[in-house]
Amino acid sequence: MGGKKKFSMFGAILTVICVVFVAEAAAPVAAIGNSQYFWWIFMIICFLLPYGLISSEMGTTYDNGGGLYDWVSVALGHRWGARVSWYYWINFPLWMASLAVIFPEIIYYMFGVELGTVPSVLIELAFIWIVTLIARTPTADSAWIMNVSAIIKVGLAVAIGVLGIVSVAKNGMANPINSFTDLLPSFDLNSLSFISVIIFNMLGFEVICTMSDNMENPKKQIPQAIIIGGLVIAIIYMFSAFGIGASVPTEMISTDTGLIAAFVMMIGQNKLIIALVALLFGLTLFGNMISWSTGAHEVAAYAAENGDMLSVFGKRDPKTKMPTGGIMVTAIVASIVVILSPVFTMIGMDSLFWSFFALNLVMFILSYVPVFPAFLKMRKIDPDRERPFKVPGGPVMIKILAIVPMVLIIVSIIFTAVPLSFDAETLAGQLPILIGAIIFIIIGEIIIKVKKIKD
Repeated sequence: MGGKKKFSMFGAILTVICVVFVAEAAAPVAAIGNSQYFWWIFMIICFLLPYGLISSEMGTTYDNGGGLYDWVSVALGHRWGARVSWYYWINFPLWMASLAVIFPEIIYYMFGVELGTVPSVLIELAFIWIVTLIARTPTADSAWIMNVSAIIKVGLAVAIGVLGIVSVAKNGMANPINSFTDLLPSFDLNSLSFISVIIFNMLGFEVICTMSDNMENPKKQIPQAIIIGGLVIAIIYMFSAFGIGASVPTEMISTDTGLIAAFVMMIGQNKLIIALVALLFGLTLFGNMISWSTGAHEVAAYAAENGDMLSVFGKRDPKTKMPTGGIMVTAIVASIVVILSPVFTMIGMDSLFWSFFALNLVMFILSYVPVFPAFLKMRKIDPDRERPFKVPGGPVMIKILAIVPMVLIIVSIIFTAVPLSFDAETLAGQLPILIGAIIFIIIGEIIIKVKKIKD
């Protein structure tokens, strides 16, 4: 045990940044237009802050390594714990597939080569299985990958913000702000469907809690890493959001590789720099997957070991203790999705990245809905437990801090997955997401029934 690697405080903060800061999600938010600035500030205050505080308390008070599953199953029963672990896991192969389908375009930016269908699928499969092989190694051994990825992400975000300032100085605002009303949300369905991306961009603080065994002093490091990392992330998001929004006309923002496209528009066709940006962007995607793999698969493994998930998720490597069963299932599911992606394109799903990504984020943020009532219940039924970090405030404030982010999650799911307009474009974009979400929810209920899970 003496030689086991441990996260330093700096490493823990970088891990939080790597997990929570999502470079590829900046473009879909920028596609909202100038109202993105309102939504960033609103969500930082009303979602990021209370969620970060609650995660700090729950993660340091109930630190058995099961993350969301542990918190919810103890508070609300094993059925809800099983649902959370299923939703939390199933998002991951969908997210992996959504990032995989970006890679052929990244290859284009790097080498100027357009790949056909078969080479594209092979590149996508290579991404999935390289991530899988790395994810099988112990977390602390791959920590350097997460740290480097976090540094690259911050570097790209800062660069896009600086270039945005330069672009405004030279050319003016690409999306002019003529009055304060231009910053207010329009509440049109197209814009509101991307609000869930902002919430997605702020989730993941609990992942650091699943790495407590690899920390020198987790009860101290977890809340500090979440608070410091959260503040850094909020600043980075606002700065990079300004960079894209200030330099790229809203209608020209790509939801797939918008970050790279923004660099192209701001620095011109400098092939070497664009290739470097594409390479760095691609590396951050590997970092995302590796950092999130620990959280998603540890939660699934912990649930399986408690009889609340399929037993395959509980299989671990005898030497490293890594949850290799879940990791392999993820790779297989993601591979099936990308192999079928040409079929999805044929039936009219124009943006595979957004289709897979939207379904992934709906399932992912759905897993967080029970966390907030679980927090309130544990405060009520377990008031005397020692809490190394405790969310400040009286009973009314505590309820507000829990209820507001939960309501925001539910509303964002509705706007992302439920067609509130019945024109052909809306139905084509949202109906597959709704159908996919319903299918995965039903599968989760079948697992509960097969496993005979009771509260």
